[in-house]
Amino acid sequence: MFRLVRTTSDNPDFRTLVQSLDRELAERDGAEAGFYAQYNKIDLIKNAVVAYLADEPVGCGAFKEFAGDTVEIKRMFVQPTHRQQGVAQAVLAELERWASELGYPSCVLETGKRQPEAIGLYERSGYARTPNYGQYVGVENSVCFRKALPVA
Repeated sequence: MFRLVRTTSDNPDFRTLVQSLDRELAERDGAEAGFYAQYNKIDLIKNAVVAYLADEPVGCGAFKEFAGDTVEIKRMFVQPTHRQQGVAQAVLAELERWASELGYPSCVLETGKRQPEAIGLYERSGYARTPNYGQYVGVENSVCFRKALPVA
């Protein structure tokens, strides 16, 4: 089984996984990847989770404050060889738990239409589609979601 570690964006394993994520998104999104990159900086992220299988980092995710009472889930990624094994679902649940512990009652996230696996994960995890928010308003490839978190 894998273990989850709460950390920050300074974690070298988190940074390595995010580099793999960025390469994959560049392949999927092509020229549009540059637009998204400007909103996906990881400097100063205080809430990141890395999933390990033995000592190998296999997945990650993070959140940052979006509005006073909402966090935004960011940088979700699982190594291709470890997909369909519950890693992403466990990382997402840990991020939600952490946000709830910090007093946030809801979270939002954005993913792309070219990432059907991510859309499926979020829908199975209780996220509801919501109108595109912030920088994603009017972006055809973006799909935005919202979820209420349990009060810790």
